[in-house]
Amino acid sequence: RKVKESLFGLVNNAGRATPMAPTDWMQIDDFNTILDVNLMGLIEITLKLLPLLKKAKGRVVNVASVMGRLAFLGGGYCLSKWGVEAFSDILRRDMQHFGVKVSIIEPGCFKTGVTSSEVIERDLLRLWNQLTPEVRESYGDKYFVECKAQRFSMKRLCDSDISKVTKCMEHALIAKYPRTRYGSGWDAKFFWLPLSYAPTLLSDMMLRMLLPTPAANHFVYAVVD
Repeated sequence: RKVKESLFGLVNNAGRATPMAPTDWMQIDDFNTILDVNLMGLIEITLKLLPLLKKAKGRVVNVASVMGRLAFLGGGYCLSKWGVEAFSDILRRDMQHFGVKVSIIEPGCFKTGVTSSEVIERDLLRLWNQLTPEVRESYGDKYFVECKAQRFSMKRLCDSDISKVTKCMEHALIAKYPRTRYGSGWDAKFFWLPLSYAPTLLSDMMLRMLLPTPAANHFVYAVVD
């Protein structure tokens, strides 16, 4: 007797965030390490399972991030999440003809392994140590210290209630009318996502206030004054 194979739901949630630092601290391998998991891995598993999902007229739920809507930290993470957003939009439009529904979840900051301060600090130190003296001088020791402090502060603000994300996954999988996008977490709904709709000048100004400033930038302003 032939068994019919089908799959109703696929949730793509695997990912990594580090290394996350200014662009000129990076090597190409630092980008590839993240893109291979967060974006190419997601695309590969989706393509392999798509025939089964089409048979079942099922659901695809891709976990992106608020940083897929507002890029503000260097490295492959923001790039990968923007890629997840784009791939999901294209997939949704392609699969609507076959009854497959595609949803995107855009979490804010949650306490997970991805936001581990130990991992983030270790990668920051590795990148800092491999910089040329010229690049290191342009940022300054104070910038490096502030980067570590900022990552620690972000972790303290992260939400520990992961159910806010899993409830979005559940709704996307079983609701009769799943949403196209789910903002998850207070910071996503009330800060990051609204800021992503703001004029670029305003969002750049807000992010500049929140993020550390390189030493060279202070020098430029001193000369202008």
